[in-house]
Amino acid sequence: MKGLSNASATVRVIDAEGAGQRIDNFLLRELKGVPRSHVYRLLRSGEVRVNSRRVDATCRLEAGDKVRIPPVRTAAPAVAPAAKAAFPDPGFRVVFEDDAMLVIDKPSGMAVHGGSGISFGVIERLRASREELRFLELAHRLDRETSGLLMIAKKRSALTALHAALREGRVRKEYLALVKGRWAGGRRVVDVPLRKYLTGEGERRVSVDRAEGKRSRTILAPERAAGPYTLLRATLETGRTHQIRVHAAHLGHPLLGDDKYGDFELNKLLAKRGVLKRMFLHAARIELDHPLTGQRLVLDAPLPEELADCLAQATRTND
Repeated sequence: MKGLSNASATVRVIDAEGAGQRIDNFLLRELKGVPRSHVYRLLRSGEVRVNSRRVDATCRLEAGDKVRIPPVRTAAPAVAPAAKAAFPDPGFRVVFEDDAMLVIDKPSGMAVHGGSGISFGVIERLRASREELRFLELAHRLDRETSGLLMIAKKRSALTALHAALREGRVRKEYLALVKGRWAGGRRVVDVPLRKYLTGEGERRVSVDRAEGKRSRTILAPERAAGPYTLLRATLETGRTHQIRVHAAHLGHPLLGDDKYGDFELNKLLAKRGVLKRMFLHAARIELDHPLTGQRLVLDAPLPEELADCLAQATRTND
């Protein structure tokens, strides 16, 4: 943290923009470069105080709160040198940006945040390349293999408003997915409850569970046939984990390249032939009111080259 002293504690007063955030997230931003494990150790030891009181990691800060940050043995740089060297410019295509929010076209194969053995995800790379921004937080998430539109808030007020809009169904998110088989009929509403669980290896999975699952609703509509496959436009009305993937597979139309719920033999064949080496799921459009100005935004991200090529090859098999 810039200005952190090795000799004495630092006291930060929370302003209105910083209100509502958890103390652990606040410290992780303030103590950039300090290991996450050390930040949580400071909280557990009681060295971090809010209004002179001990708090745990879930404490939410309010405007006017005084946060005591203890000295760290070695003041960490704002961004770890290795991170700067590796990610001087993440190179994400910016679809929209103003003072409140940033919308990028995320590439496939990149996690949105670090964790599970991944040191730097999208948000860490953005923070490393944009040191001047005091606040930068994900408004929602995309699976690692999913490409397309990802919203990031640049102000606490924008993040709060985006979360409320997502929660209340005021953000329309549309995805393009290439699925196995020819789609019969037209637009279909899939209202099937889903439940999350962990496999014996500790991997996250989702299954249809009409007894204990949470309500999950997806609108699937065919865009066009592509050889033995169908390009679908999926619109989310709820935002459950792996929702599109599980709903499509439940109907007998798994996504091409899906390594959790797909047709594994078909996936191997497509990869071997060089047709498709990733999951065919792309966040293509977001429609929402701007979180602060109310201006209507309609944002689009075209299919990345590898998916457009796959679709073209699949379509040619029908000629």
